[in-house]
Parts: sequence; structure tokens; C-alpha cells
Amino acid sequence: MKQVEFWFVVGSQFLYGPEVLETVEERAKEMAAELSKVLPYPLVYKVTAKTNTEITDVVKEANYRDECAGIITWCHTFSPSKMWINGLAALQKPYCHLATQYNKEIPNDEIDMDFMNLNQAAHGDREHGFIAARLRMPRKVIAGYWQDEKVHKRLADWMKAAVGVAVSKGMKVMRFGDNMREVAVTEGDKVEVQRKLGWQVNTWAVGDLVKEMNKVTEAEIDALVAEYEARYDIATDNTAAIRYQAKEEIAMKKMLDREGCRAFTNTFQDLYGMEQLPGLASQHLMAQGYGYGGEGDWKVSAMTAILKAMGEGGNGASGFMEDYTYHLVEGQEYSLGAHMLEVCPSLAADKPRIETHHLGIGMNEKDPARLVFEGKAGRGIVVSLIDMGGRLRLIVQDIEAVKPIMPMPNLPVARVMWRALPDLTTGVECWITAGGAHHTVLSYDVTAEMMRDWARMMDIEFVHIGADTTPEKLEEELLVKDLVWKLK
Repeated sequence: MKQVEFWFVVGSQFLYGPEVLETVEERAKEMAAELSKVLPYPLVYKVTAKTNTEITDVVKEANYRDECAGIITWCHTFSPSKMWINGLAALQKPYCHLATQYNKEIPNDEIDMDFMNLNQAAHGDREHGFIAARLRMPRKVIAGYWQDEKVHKRLADWMKAAVGVAVSKGMKVMRFGDNMREVAVTEGDKVEVQRKLGWQVNTWAVGDLVKEMNKVTEAEIDALVAEYEARYDIATDNTAAIRYQAKEEIAMKKMLDREGCRAFTNTFQDLYGMEQLPGLASQHLMAQGYGYGGEGDWKVSAMTAILKAMGEGGNGASGFMEDYTYHLVEGQEYSLGAHMLEVCPSLAADKPRIETHHLGIGMNEKDPARLVFEGKAGRGIVVSLIDMGGRLRLIVQDIEAVKPIMPMPNLPVARVMWRALPDLTTGVECWITAGGAHHTVLSYDVTAEMMRDWARMMDIEFVHIGADTTPEKLEEELLVKDLVWKLK
């Protein structure tokens, strides 16, 4: 995603004369350059738009330029909004309206009618905002002074959500085998998901992976094992298990890259021809930004890749997660999240360890190697995308992760312990009421607001469970949303 950029489109009109327009352009270029220094992606000044044709042309260009991940608009002066209709109606990229002004303060001694004519953002942004509301366009409105850190943070978060849209539109998911048998929540309408989110979800046989594994050389395995040794602590003498995981990872990565896939799934019920379920292999692939879903869960697999891309540096601290068990001691209510093998090391508090242990589920012939660690403490979210039949619902819950309150020395998996907001039991009730899955993406980098922006850009339902949520309020909210989304 290093080539991604955002376009700055500034609104004005010919009424004010060439000198004013020159000043608007100079200031817009300055603002784009200065903002590019503090935002995660470049902001490129494109045009001071004064006509219907200029606006429509820049929108057409934005739609078909892959490097453009979205547009940010601002009206320095008054920009009659009827001339924005054709362009905005055709826009297919994320859209943010920055309601700001060039000067921070009103200059008491200098202000006159010339100043007023030039600095009409308070006037122009309201006109511009009306037409987007009239067109019922999904958009983000960010108001504040363009040099303030709060504005920078909100713009940065919106940009990351827009990058998530770009990743989603090009998402390909490789499924090794099918879903775990009889599981409901991992199912879904792949045709509708491709229409709505852009995902291409297809299946490759496990036999195809085994063939690719048989082509992996010892030299390739040696190189990857050396990388494991540099990144992780080796806490096992079973080097054969580690080398087998390296063989699996190399083969999967070749297939993923050859097909242009950013995410993959597998299931312990389909390991024909393989000695071990990929554990360390899947974890190290996730550390490189690939998405993963267990038991054939292709929705959480794609969402993992998307949240990773939305995170810090384009590959943030997000990973596949599953709710396993609760600690229900009064005053110490926590959820323990883990998976039998596949939790991303980006969630680790300390350097992960490579261990080998028996896995009493699936068709493993030998003990799989995996990374074992404790998750970081801190605020985060868990995210679940579910198919409600006719529409998609994105559920986001705020959490507070803690250092696990006990060492659990006999639990040979990576684990994260957290308190769901507003509290564990209320949070569980709300999650279940909304239909949240047992598989989620846990993220320390991505916020609920960023996911709200992403859902708005993708035009899907959004449900947020946070500190102020109650089961009663949530039931009312879900009832209203059910009616609204059936009408859409």
C-alpha cells in the first residue's frame, strides 16, 4: 500500500477574480504539502474546482486511478453546490469533507470585506455539505483547524479506513478445502459479498497444496528456519516439526502470491496428505500481513487482512481470534481468547516461543509446531462480519485487554485475556443478541470509529458495543436497523 495517495479537491468559483483564485490555489497546495508531512499517506492537491466540468473530470480520474484511495474536499470560498452534483453522483471512491479554514484566528485589525470574500469556508463548507446530504452520499465530515493534532488524527484514521476499502475491493481469499462441517456462522453468500465488498472467494484442494509442498527445497526451508530463529525463541528440540511448518508456509505463500490472494483458510477436518495442521506457518504468514480464518471461515480471514492493512504502517497489530472460555469470578470477569494454533504474533506482549505439542483435534499425524505467547495489555476492539441473509452486518465491540491474571503453564497456545465493554456479562449478552460470531479479528490499532467509517464506505450495517451500551438499547437499535436495511 506504499503507493496509495489521497486527492485534495478545493472548491471555489470565478466570482472573486483571478487574484483570489491564485491565493486559494497557493494555500491549497501549501495545506496539502504540510498535511502530507503528518498523515500516513500523501495528500495530493489536484484542482481548485470552479465548474461542473472540472469537478466531474477529477472524479472520473479518481475513479480509475488505482493509486487514488479517496478524495478530501474543502471549500476555501463559496462554491455553488449544484456544480458538484454530476461529479459527486459519479464518485466511486471514499469521500471526506474537511470543514476547515486557512487562518486560525479572526484578525481584528485586518479584517475587511476583501478578507471576508477570500475566507468564506464557514459559508462555502455549508453549501458543499448540503449537496452531499441531498444526494445521500456516504461521507466523513471532519471539522476543525487543519493544523491541529486532533484533526490530523481523525484524517489519518479516515485514510486508514479508506485504505481498508481499497484492500477490500481487491481481496482474494484462498480456501484450502471447505468449511468445518455443520458450522453456521462461517457460511455466507459469496456472490453478494463480491458484489458488495469486492472479495473473490474460491477453493483450492489440499492436494494442490501438498503438491506445492513437495517442490519445496531444503535450501528454502533452511532460509526460513533461520528467519524463525531470528524472530522467535526456540523452545523445542523437535526441529523436524519446525522444518515441516516451514515447508507448509513456503508452499502456501507461493500459492497465495501466484494467485494474488491476501487471505486464506483451512480446516482441521481436511488435512489429506499433510502431517500437521499449519500452526507456525499460518502465524508467520499473518505476521507478514496475510489474513487467516480457521475452520474455513473466509469472512474473518478477509477481515483480518483488511484490519492489518488499516493498522499502523499498513500491517498493524490485528489478528484472527476466537473466544474460548470465561473467568467469571466476581470483580475479575474476563474472556480468554485463543485458538488451537493460529494467533498472530503481532498481538504478542513479548517475544513468542516456538513450541511443539500434541493437538488432539483433526487428523494430525505428528505434533504441530506453533508460537506460544501472551497478548498485550491495552485498549482494542473485536470485529465480526456476519451474513444476516440479504445484508451484511459488521459488529464491533470495545475491549480492554489485560496481562493474563494467571500463567496457565499447561495451555500450549497463544492467548489474549480481555474485558469486554461495558462489562463482560453485559458485553456477552449484547454480542450474542447482535449475532456476533465466535471468530473475530482482535485489533489494538484499529478503532471502532475507523470501522464505522469503513462500514459506511462499503454501505453495510454497523453495530457498535461500547461503554454505554445496554441490552435494552441494543435491542431497540437492532429492531430499527432491521427495518431500515430491509427497505434499502
